[in-house]
Amino acid sequence: MRSQQLEQGVNKLGLRGVSVGAHVEGLELADPKFHPVWAKAEEMGALVFIHPVPESNKRLAGNGGLGNTIGFPLDTTIALSHLIYEGTLDKFPGLKICASHGGGYLGSYPERSDAVCDAFPGRCTAPLKRKPTEYLKQLYYDSIVFSPEAMRHLIAEVGVGQIVLGTDYPFAWNKTAVDRILATPGASDAELAAMLGDTACRLLGIKPA
Repeated sequence: MRSQQLEQGVNKLGLRGVSVGAHVEGLELADPKFHPVWAKAEEMGALVFIHPVPESNKRLAGNGGLGNTIGFPLDTTIALSHLIYEGTLDKFPGLKICASHGGGYLGSYPERSDAVCDAFPGRCTAPLKRKPTEYLKQLYYDSIVFSPEAMRHLIAEVGVGQIVLGTDYPFAWNKTAVDRILATPGASDAELAAMLGDTACRLLGIKPA
């Protein structure tokens, strides 16, 4: 997507944001080629939803639908990690990014993202303003994580205000999306309301009914 397309979609078509793949023709979303798009999204306050891109990978063949089962969340994890480590989120701090599938695996294993820079500083050459895990708290995530414990852990890592309802409609991954959020351990009524719609309304500039 070009920045002009984003501008046309928001200003002329009334869209509230844009959905993009986790990579584009072999390039990561952190590639400088896409900086004009990120700059325009930040300028317009448009929400950017990142969803994985199906890939052909021999290791993901066979039973279990691994291309989707583990390939999709891994694709999201890679995209977000590049945006963090390449300094894209520092360059465009006002970006509103929502990641599919609960952000992939980042929320399940976040401390390793910090540890690599301590153990192998030569692998973290782009100067970052914060620890990698701290950027997770400025991103947003859909709620497709499949269990109350997974939701509790994601909230513990990123904050309840970063979670929005995800359904994957019309696919059958999450037939009980609302019930899954309502089952979140220890969530207050206000926190449940935020996840069920209030946060999404704020991000999209929609006044709640």
